[in-house]
Amino acid sequence: KTIPGVVDLKDDYDLGKPEVRVVINREKAALFNLNTSTIANSVRTAINGTEASKFRILQDEYDIVVRLEKDQRSSVDILKDLPIVYNFMGKVYCVPLITVADLEYSTGPGAINRKDLKRMVTITGNVDENYNANAVLSDVMKSLENYQLKQGYFINFGGQNEEQEEASKFLSKAFFIALFGIFLILVVQFNSFAQPMLIMFAVIISLIGVFLGQIAFQMPFGIVMTGIGVISLAGVIVNNNIVLVDYINILLKRGMTVKEAVVQAGIRRFRPVTLTALTTVLGLIPLTFGFGFDVATFAFKNGGEDAQFWRSMGVAVIFGLTFGTVLTLIIMPVMFSVVDESKMAIKDTITHWKIKIKK
Repeated sequence: KTIPGVVDLKDDYDLGKPEVRVVINREKAALFNLNTSTIANSVRTAINGTEASKFRILQDEYDIVVRLEKDQRSSVDILKDLPIVYNFMGKVYCVPLITVADLEYSTGPGAINRKDLKRMVTITGNVDENYNANAVLSDVMKSLENYQLKQGYFINFGGQNEEQEEASKFLSKAFFIALFGIFLILVVQFNSFAQPMLIMFAVIISLIGVFLGQIAFQMPFGIVMTGIGVISLAGVIVNNNIVLVDYINILLKRGMTVKEAVVQAGIRRFRPVTLTALTTVLGLIPLTFGFGFDVATFAFKNGGEDAQFWRSMGVAVIFGLTFGTVLTLIIMPVMFSVVDESKMAIKDTITHWKIKIKK
């Protein structure tokens, strides 16, 4: 209740009704040669009753239940003096209940809620619209870090937190499976491991643009929508890099040097790569910021109702793609040249040592 942003706080704990508990003293019961079953059955018969027989009238049948009268069942003093009748070694004995048991006043649970066979009490609440849900949840977790619970009890966070964890696991698996599938296809296409690794590295670096966008708009990293945006971004970045790398390979086959090929490919592929990124970014701006045109009134609208929902994904794709385009046209050719020079240096070193070994 003291944490800012928490509203509509409530729980499902039921205080229940007052009850009288009969706690059997096993040592005293043993002295009278009594067992707990006999005592429990006697109390149950007195309060709830026991079916003794049936009464039939024509085709109708009624149960005959034996128990104490109503005024006696509501008296604790009479319950204390309830005679426990039992048979031992062929003789019948009678002992008052208070002799072998204690009566305690307590409150029993009115309703017991369980999850996975474990008792639980659920505390629910909402977040004020002026606060961030993840920030409020973080404050709640911090406030309960040092909360002392009795042995056997524990606190588990569900609701939105549980849903985000499940979504995070699913999207993480989807992202890495997608990257792995793309990598295998690129290996087959380029017949190389180095070039697909460069393209995968470009996808990872493009995430910097996603984080810059989140910082610029002061938005939290939404697990679901931002995650979907990252997966979508990976496909576009891979496509742009394939266009560039494939053309570099074509120029290399025509006899150009690596330096000439990367420069020429950057110039020739500048327009398609830029147009791909530009059309995607421009197409996402209305969805992200809520710009729209109402056909009924022929008027432009700003800040649609769905803008808040899609903004996290849109910002991730827009900034990630903008950063990834610069990465594709500038950093990727440099990395391609460095990798090629490294491969040549390794080949020269291996050849040098082979010659020495032969000599």
